[in-house]
Amino acid sequence: MARLPTLFISHGSPMLAIQSSPANHFLRDVGKTFPRPSAILVISAHWESNGELAVSVVNNPSTIHDFGGFPRELFEIQYPASGATEVGSQAADLLKQAGFEIRTSSTRGLDHGAWVPLCLMYPEADIPVTQVSVRRDASMMEHLRIGRALSTLRDQDVLVIGSGSLTHNLYEYRGQEIDASVPGWVNEFDVWMKEHLEEQDLEALLSYRDKAPHAVRNHPTEEHLSPLFVALGAAGEVGAVTRLHTSYEYGVLAMDVYAFD
Repeated sequence: MARLPTLFISHGSPMLAIQSSPANHFLRDVGKTFPRPSAILVISAHWESNGELAVSVVNNPSTIHDFGGFPRELFEIQYPASGATEVGSQAADLLKQAGFEIRTSSTRGLDHGAWVPLCLMYPEADIPVTQVSVRRDASMMEHLRIGRALSTLRDQDVLVIGSGSLTHNLYEYRGQEIDASVPGWVNEFDVWMKEHLEEQDLEALLSYRDKAPHAVRNHPTEEHLSPLFVALGAAGEVGAVTRLHTSYEYGVLAMDVYAFD
């Protein structure tokens, strides 16, 4: 069986689950292009911790509707995947061995950073899922190290997904249409990230906040970019970086998807 890549998925708005868009259509197809994983581990921007990493070890995780003001249809979606408890426990052990402080949760459900892309990629919900948090107090280098600690899971056909957003400044959202024009400050950041990811220029990427154009404007806070560095680290010795998809939603959300082989 071919080895699974690790993925970074821009999940954008929860509306991605039900609204027709290039990103929605792409995610409906992309799961068919890889070998079927034995389990899925998601690092989501919507599970943040401080000082320690949190890992879910839940037999039957609930579907968390961690948002408000959206159509009823979104709140009716359930993603009843079983919990990948063995993978969660193994991830916790790997992270401890790498020197991270860990706590496990036997109650944490799947937040929308996990179930929104998964309900498109694997709508049957028949692959076990676990989650690892991002750390609000950690650097991008620390998130890269988190990924590296998890890299051996690839050898067990575990699909590691970092779920965030390549750009994420909702303060700039002003009720735009989904196909609104893209401002230069969003596009220029997107182009810079693509160039340095494909070049595997870790020095520049880890210093993106100082070096990338409009970095702070695109990421007033960093939780939506942290999963990219975990996915990059989880690939281990990266052979190739491939941008699988690019589009924009509401002008300010770059919906890029990257694979790290």
